[in-house]
Amino acid sequence: GHRVTILHTGRHEVDTLPPQTVVPHIHADPFERDAFTAAIDGRNFDVVFAMYGRLRMLVEVLAGRTPRLFSVGGVPVYPGFSADEDRFPSGMRFPSAEEHAFPPLAGDNAHGTSRHSRPGRPRDLNNLDKVDKIIASEAMVFDVHPHATHFRYPYIYGPNQVVPKEWSVVKRALDGRTHLILADGGRTVETAAFVENVAHAVLLAVDHIDASAGRVYNVGDDEQFCRLQVAEVVAEELQHRFQVVNLPFEVARPAYPQLTHHSSQHRLLDTNRIRTELGYRDLVAPLDALRRTIRWQAEHLPADAARLAKVLQDPFDYAAEDRLVALYQRFVADCAAVPFTREPGYSAAYYGSLENPGGRRPGLNTLS
Repeated sequence: GHRVTILHTGRHEVDTLPPQTVVPHIHADPFERDAFTAAIDGRNFDVVFAMYGRLRMLVEVLAGRTPRLFSVGGVPVYPGFSADEDRFPSGMRFPSAEEHAFPPLAGDNAHGTSRHSRPGRPRDLNNLDKVDKIIASEAMVFDVHPHATHFRYPYIYGPNQVVPKEWSVVKRALDGRTHLILADGGRTVETAAFVENVAHAVLLAVDHIDASAGRVYNVGDDEQFCRLQVAEVVAEELQHRFQVVNLPFEVARPAYPQLTHHSSQHRLLDTNRIRTELGYRDLVAPLDALRRTIRWQAEHLPADAARLAKVLQDPFDYAAEDRLVALYQRFVADCAAVPFTREPGYSAAYYGSLENPGGRRPGLNTLS
């Protein structure tokens, strides 16, 4: 029942966009002020979703053109996301709630410095680094649109993701690779959300337009998977079998495109606020969503493999990976040969005797 208009450059009229006869398209560059301003000249909107383009510019141009702005930003506003040393202990809080973000930058329109900034950094917004610009953009949203709603998007997966991290595993399965190198056991967990689920989250804020006014929300699926679990789903979905090679992060270079970060630290968001205030629950179960994503990539992305290798910075250098695997196998064999006066263990802490680690005490058969 809403009258919807889409603004985009027009360079990618993908088949998931409704045609002009159903939903009008405005073709303009949302990164260029003059082009964007001219494109919406004389128009006002009850609601604007600003999820694409240069947010700091859009916020200013849209002032007075809409009573309710719904904007999309990102997770780098949390200390530890972009640099472990931004927090002590190092890395993000697990999980990070909305109030754990860096404080807004000081000064008019959020021009200034933050805890993240180095002392003496210029107050010119153009000279701030990428993280500070994200913090500044978020602050500007509420400076100019006090009743706005802002979403901090995590990694979004699903069809048409421009940088699909899963492809690093999917392509190796399609290429019949036996070994899959993972960093630190592939146990890294980073909040992700399926594309249909984040769309649902944003629309919930419109359905609860009073409750969402002036609020910031984290978004993420009900269930999260570590890198190893994603690889297991890829293997099952594509009927492939991987032998996982576990390397320390420092040398697990083939795993870097799957992590897209400087370390294997977890990056988890607290999504309790949007669940409590707006009643968010996933529309699509994460395991089903991941399976759909893998099948779509396997069907649609092989023809785009050269471009993806560049954007993912994954050379798919299987000869180099084989050399790493050979070094790993020799290292594991050498480690296994080191003798101990008594074998280290982990099962005797709460049951069994020191003489019989992990053993049952005679005569006891209890469940508590």
